[in-house]
Amino acid sequence: MSKKSVRDSADNLRDQVRERYAGIVKKSGCCCGSDCGTPDPEAISTALGYDKNELESIPEGANLGLGCGNPQAIADLKPGETVLDLGSGAGFDCFLAARAVGPEGHVIGVDMTSEMLAKARENLKKSKLSNVEFRLGEIEHLPVADNSVEAIISNCVVNLSPDKFAVYCEAHRVLRAGGRIAISDVVALKPLTKKLKSDLDTYGGCVGGAALVSEIKEMLEKAGFVKIRISVNEKSREFIKDWFPGSGAENYVASATIEAVK
Repeated sequence: MSKKSVRDSADNLRDQVRERYAGIVKKSGCCCGSDCGTPDPEAISTALGYDKNELESIPEGANLGLGCGNPQAIADLKPGETVLDLGSGAGFDCFLAARAVGPEGHVIGVDMTSEMLAKARENLKKSKLSNVEFRLGEIEHLPVADNSVEAIISNCVVNLSPDKFAVYCEAHRVLRAGGRIAISDVVALKPLTKKLKSDLDTYGGCVGGAALVSEIKEMLEKAGFVKIRISVNEKSREFIKDWFPGSGAENYVASATIEAVK
């Protein structure tokens, strides 16, 4: 069977990524390639730095094991803050953020996949939290008001966008002055091979769309951010190697935390 290739149109690419993640909801799959086997979301999240208490505090079915890091660890969320999660999936990080900001705070999850949104809202009912909401939308065109949030989190999502600069511009728009982003994402440490970039599986699997660290820094600066810090987790290559065995992806990309302030 031949591999599908990444199409040129950003809209077509976005549609293909949406289709992929709709399928993940239906079969509770993982972010990596189709041959990754049956994932253990709890084991994946533990390896990424989430602790047992966090994992036990969320509704069953909220953790699909899709992350590449733990934005909660760097977000330093405070009671009363409004938090936005880019690509909120089934609601995992939103539910953790909701407990961090407390009943006086508010958490907004945005996801472009209606199946993910339905799953997140189902999980929200089970959680009985009153300070979380989920909105359908694209992270390049956020359904969020200007200057309305204190913190933005995201976990292994921005790399999937065909227009990352638009994502960072939108993030800057919705943040209040002094607001911050705390993102875990896959970044490129050197230019990707044509094969890694052109294959739809590696793109949808959080590898083929990774931007160079230098490019991310430049985009953040142009969007208006300051105090930019991008920290690469070299150890992440160990689990990235298992995403697409034999592809050599771990030689080109790694997980990183991306922090910046408006």
